[in-house]
Amino acid sequence: MISIAKGMLGQLPVVRPWMWLSAAGFSGLFLLAAFFHLDDRLLFSIKTSWHESNWSTRSLWLPEYEVKIDALPVATVENNLSGLTYDERADHLWAVVNNPEELLAIGKDGRFIARYPLQGFSDVEGVTYLGDGLLVVAEERRQSLVIVPVPKTPGPLQREDYQSITLGLHSDDNNGFEGLGYDRAGDRLFVVKEHSPRKLYEIQGLRDTLAGRLGLKIIDRESWIADKEMATDLASVHFDERTGHLVLLSEEANMMLELDAEGNMVSFRSLWRGFAGLEESVPQAEGLTFDDDGNLYLVSEPNLFYAFERKREG
Repeated sequence: MISIAKGMLGQLPVVRPWMWLSAAGFSGLFLLAAFFHLDDRLLFSIKTSWHESNWSTRSLWLPEYEVKIDALPVATVENNLSGLTYDERADHLWAVVNNPEELLAIGKDGRFIARYPLQGFSDVEGVTYLGDGLLVVAEERRQSLVIVPVPKTPGPLQREDYQSITLGLHSDDNNGFEGLGYDRAGDRLFVVKEHSPRKLYEIQGLRDTLAGRLGLKIIDRESWIADKEMATDLASVHFDERTGHLVLLSEEANMMLELDAEGNMVSFRSLWRGFAGLEESVPQAEGLTFDDDGNLYLVSEPNLFYAFERKREG
């Protein structure tokens, strides 16, 4: 029995160092692919290509967006640039900074216009334009939505002067409300929670409630994001009034996703280096919005501004 065992041992293959290195390399690539959900990206790329001819003319169709202003530092801002929204009345953008809390007016070319310190506000992350000269500002930790009239002259804004709604849907931590988007025709405010867990809420009846007709309804749109695992967090959300579609921004996955009115995936766009004409990957995407012409704007921490336009094929 001993001689047989020795013979069997002698027949075992010799494992050389390069074999271990190759195995480790393949394991590393597998883990990297799993971390970035490369399989999901490939699958969704194939699926979206199948219905490109059907959707490209009646959607935002994110794969056709190319950068035209790439990583422009916003003057006077050093850090913590966050949410973004478009105001068609003023034809410029509103952004927020979460430390120190500030509301900023920014041109569509990324130029700084004006600053409004947000006094009494806490951990401001998101902002969206409601129309009729009203903004909604989201406080992440408090899970509060503060209604702020568009300021006419630069200067501090006092939180105690404005109406607010506090939802308190999750524990008081730094994983609360991160981004906002508003559907004016349907009076629906979309709110995203970044992670732990990531969430998408639809809040109906906000304008009616502000007008004194209490009718607030909160809907958890978990089913819309449950199968979008490649978007590992949610940093921002935009509602597009022309198509009725939502655009979600994932900072961790460095990508944007377009969903139809039922939450189905329509298109997506990676924000990695080499995609959309980007010279470098967007470092920490925090907010996005579109203007009335369909141009896309994005801000990234610490203080970077991006603008994209759709390059239609054919």
